[in-house]
Amino acid sequence: MSVQSKVISFRFWSSFLLFMLVLFSSSRGQAASDITEMSLEELMQVEVISVSKSLQQLGDSAAAVYVITSKDIRRSGVKSIPEALRMAPGVQVARVDASKWAVSIRGFNNLFSEKLLVLIDGRTVYNSIFSGVIWDVQDTMLEDIDRIEIIRGPGATLWGANAVNGVINIITKSSADTQGGLVTAGMGTEERGFGSLRYGGQVGQAGTYRVYTKYFNRDAAVDAHGDEAWDDWDMVRAGFRSDLEPSSRTSLTIQGDIYSGQAGNRATLPSFTPPYSQVSEEDMDVDGGNLLLRSKHTFSDQSELELQAYYDRADRELFLGDIERETLDFELQHHLSLGSRNDLLWGMRYRHMHHSLSMSDIIQLSDRSMDLISGFIQDELTLVPDTLKLILGSKFEHNDFTGFEVQPNARMIWTPHPRHTLWAAVSRAVRTPSRDEHDATWLQAVLPAEQTGTFLPAAVRFKGDKGFDSENLVAYELGYRLQWSQNFSLDLALFYNRYDDLVSYEFGEPSLDVSSATLNVPVHPDNTNQATTYGGEVVLTYHPLDWWEMEMVSSLLEMDFDTHSSSSDQRPTIYKGKNPNLQFSLRSHMNLPHDLELDLWWRFVDRLEALD
Repeated sequence: MSVQSKVISFRFWSSFLLFMLVLFSSSRGQAASDITEMSLEELMQVEVISVSKSLQQLGDSAAAVYVITSKDIRRSGVKSIPEALRMAPGVQVARVDASKWAVSIRGFNNLFSEKLLVLIDGRTVYNSIFSGVIWDVQDTMLEDIDRIEIIRGPGATLWGANAVNGVINIITKSSADTQGGLVTAGMGTEERGFGSLRYGGQVGQAGTYRVYTKYFNRDAAVDAHGDEAWDDWDMVRAGFRSDLEPSSRTSLTIQGDIYSGQAGNRATLPSFTPPYSQVSEEDMDVDGGNLLLRSKHTFSDQSELELQAYYDRADRELFLGDIERETLDFELQHHLSLGSRNDLLWGMRYRHMHHSLSMSDIIQLSDRSMDLISGFIQDELTLVPDTLKLILGSKFEHNDFTGFEVQPNARMIWTPHPRHTLWAAVSRAVRTPSRDEHDATWLQAVLPAEQTGTFLPAAVRFKGDKGFDSENLVAYELGYRLQWSQNFSLDLALFYNRYDDLVSYEFGEPSLDVSSATLNVPVHPDNTNQATTYGGEVVLTYHPLDWWEMEMVSSLLEMDFDTHSSSSDQRPTIYKGKNPNLQFSLRSHMNLPHDLELDLWWRFVDRLEALD
């Protein structure tokens, strides 16, 4: 995308936001309501939506779920969403540079963690070109986040492919809870400048709205040699949200965001001239926007219908070439209670995606449009009222790469006593191929002749394989929750995951390229790897005094890979070395006299052997 078209696009979206602000001209001030000061018993009754796609109490969830509240975010001092995710058990968060993050759940951490699905207000931000989430553009005003729900374990039955190891659902506050004005600003040596502005008001008698803008400028870090790391980063974004109630049975939410920024990048790129590689340092532009519409209609106490549609566009400049990605998504879901013992949820989704890439000497990836069609059904059966429930469901999905995929699960939750809850689950999930693995060709490296054992340099080229299949997971989970008293609670989750058909990168037969006087060494993806991961997470929460809250989080992870004897793939070793076996966190919140707060956070992350 040209600079001129980027400016025109940004002006259009900015004008649209200004129009929304003028349209919603009436306003009122209102204090925001959140779950800031609750007892432990009340926190277990907090409603979450990510486990069953319908509101249910946290303590009644048959899954390993953790909620980061708006209070947690405010009192932690974090400046970004990935930093906030470090509070959750089972989540691995590594900062690559100023703008890049590697985030995963229960292993397989990488810059593009392909087994994790991330949503913002129900909008999927998974990037299907490289399989993963690009975190530098997943942002909003942290003050507007109501909660972040983290599911450890498969969520594919409801959320679809790629929700393999977990789901992160970032949920923002209703505009009714962000009335009035808010201004934040700051500066420092690394955070050279940051600030945000938000205003919320009323839309007549029908609802509320808010608009916001946010900006930051972060300085480049210093590398191990004392030189600039070339990772400075700046971003400006703006957005709006309006929550309307046309009638007592119908609600409507309209929201959107735009962003534009620039991030410094340093990369070592292959070259056909000695020394066969070159270090490139450039500032890369990124911009995009999204618009979402969601409507809920309640027919009766037993029946509710929800419709959602969104459009998402992202343009990114890379060393490999400029990438433009567009997504159009439509979803319908119906929640139906069939008597006192059956709670049924079913839905359908259609997603259209289009990718455009400007070609370069390094990568070739043709423009392509893709369609995804899916449906799901889940039934929650009450076997013994208030004591025993069975949840059965499955996702049925068709994609353009691997065709038809089925992802079922079975869950059971047993509450023999109000203070004790046991749950268990068996699930299947798949990770579908990315565009990169399916049909991309890119130059990985050029090896000098002395390394090849010949008189010619070798060009190592990755070539996608249309026969590459989905990765498969069968997960077994067991959990226990204890509400010992109003001051002490325990949440324990254990898991055993078996992965089949994992991707491996295999070398093909070299061939001679006469035109460039090089050997061509092909690399292609294959489904030869297998793996087993197991471990657990524990969360202990304790209120020693009314004004003092403590939380201890511990996560244990073991990863075992089974590779084919003829495989040349090094990914299993790298994966094991990028994921800590043990993580430990201790947080303390004290409410002192005179409206003072004292917050402490201590973290331990085990050794990462791949980074030694």
